[in-house]
Amino acid sequence: MSSDKIDFGCYSWYHKFIMLSSPIDEIKNRLDIVEVVRGYIKLQKAGANYRAVCPFHSEKKPSFFVSPARQIWHCFGACGTGGDIFKFVMKIEGVEFGDALRLLAQKAGVELRKQDPKIRTEKQHLYEISELACCFFEKQLEQGPGGKEAKDYLLSRGIKPESIKKWRLGYAPDAWQGLSDFLFSKGYKREEIEKAGLALKSEKTGKYYDRFRARIMFPVFNFSSQPVGFGGRILESREHDEVAKYVNSPNASLYDKSRILYGLNKAGIEIRKKDICVLVEGYLDVIIVNQAGFENVVATSGTALTPYQLKILKRYSDNLLTAFDMDIAGDSATKRGIDLAQAQGFSIKIVTMPEGKDPADVVSENPDKWKNLIEQAKSIHDFYFENTLSKFDKNIIEGKKGISKVLLPIIKRIPNKIEQSIWVQDLAATLEVKEEDVLEELGKIRLDNLVEAGNVIEKPKPLAPKTRKELLEERFAVLAIKFPEKLNLVKEEDFQLFSLQTNEIINCLKENKQNDQINYLSLKAEVEDINLESEKEFEDCFKELKTLVIKNKLDKISQEIKKAEQNKNIDKIQELVQQFNQRAKLLKES
Repeated sequence: MSSDKIDFGCYSWYHKFIMLSSPIDEIKNRLDIVEVVRGYIKLQKAGANYRAVCPFHSEKKPSFFVSPARQIWHCFGACGTGGDIFKFVMKIEGVEFGDALRLLAQKAGVELRKQDPKIRTEKQHLYEISELACCFFEKQLEQGPGGKEAKDYLLSRGIKPESIKKWRLGYAPDAWQGLSDFLFSKGYKREEIEKAGLALKSEKTGKYYDRFRARIMFPVFNFSSQPVGFGGRILESREHDEVAKYVNSPNASLYDKSRILYGLNKAGIEIRKKDICVLVEGYLDVIIVNQAGFENVVATSGTALTPYQLKILKRYSDNLLTAFDMDIAGDSATKRGIDLAQAQGFSIKIVTMPEGKDPADVVSENPDKWKNLIEQAKSIHDFYFENTLSKFDKNIIEGKKGISKVLLPIIKRIPNKIEQSIWVQDLAATLEVKEEDVLEELGKIRLDNLVEAGNVIEKPKPLAPKTRKELLEERFAVLAIKFPEKLNLVKEEDFQLFSLQTNEIINCLKENKQNDQINYLSLKAEVEDINLESEKEFEDCFKELKTLVIKNKLDKISQEIKKAEQNKNIDKIQELVQQFNQRAKLLKES
């Protein structure tokens, strides 16, 4: 049972560092792995452990387990990965160990010693630059020139002072290098500031200048509430200038708008508690709706729903409420995002907004009206049918064709066949045609790659198949953990049957020691529900393992005998035949 066949999680360079580092031990002592993992995915109680659908590969049945007693996690499915809280955060956040350490230290309230600037990673530099930029914008809003006008606008939109602080809103001064000079004075290179998405380089002069100028600043946070990007809104007094109303950070090392949902860092717990996520379009919508007590709201920040965003939302809830414009007759980006969500099995409802109003407007005027709109949200079925029928005359042939042209592709993307059948029945009744005719036309629909693109969870690389010996060794080790008293059957000479890894497990069990391998195998024993009825299996497994090892040895000796015969080495042949007979006798006795 080689170590490359099974991922014991903590057998990596960073684990050795963990064992020697007291701040990391303190982080582990302060944080419960269940709570850390629960912050990212939905967990269900399963006896003494918790289980979930693995977030690291596509699956329908949960094979991902978390052990609170051992403070480890492991996927017993296709990807076969596992480890501790550090390994989990590294994998789910896509960061290096140093970044995971910093994230968990912040969560645990553990202060880390300052690192040597020479060994800080490039990504750490970018995080520092983004945090300093956020502080700079906050201070400019409170004290800088132009900050008063920006703050007055925010207050006029109904944003309270405490929300300005909560969401760390700021102001970028009307200066070409205000932020760049500030960051440069703190020791950061102008190339790094550009890489963080905060500066641009002039093609003519080669000089750097600020990307955001004279704008209200909305920092965009990752799950750990670290600023990774920004959205800048032009001041109200300059809305008629020939400049974009909003400017956003470009996709960069820290920020990818297709993978981030604005407000999720504050909404995650509430989404899971209410088991529903409200999707809006803008920063102000999130802040004002959240401020009114509706905290399960996030924004797509001007993009259509992407497969990556949906993958993240799936960790929290399968239920979505959308509160933005829906042009179902056209090929709008919003419609494509909803189609993706539908194809991924989300239950979707549509909040019908008053004409010309966005969620921020509705909540500012009357929070109760927003509550009513949420409660009256229409199922995607009702919304699509009502909206489509309002655009076409179902009583004429051209109208029927128009209705079917809009609704058939939508029906085609519904993954649940029962739900799809209901839509087909309703469309047939609406058009006053036979269901068979609708199904025939449905069969002609050819979808683009939209649905296929929705499956963004990469398929894990297939693990190399284990040999029969490796499978038996792993099973033997699991049974040995469950029935340690049976280890008396293992004699000293039997140790040669096993790999070094299994021998180490046996020795640890005999000496009542714990290690990461034993933690992993103990969790496996619990997951597989090995009980007292499995006790005889230990002896059977041990016997089969001994038989297999002897047979393998006999095969090897046979090959050596053939080679010796070819070389006409009589002495070698006699020696090998004697070994063969000795092994064959052991096989007969086993």
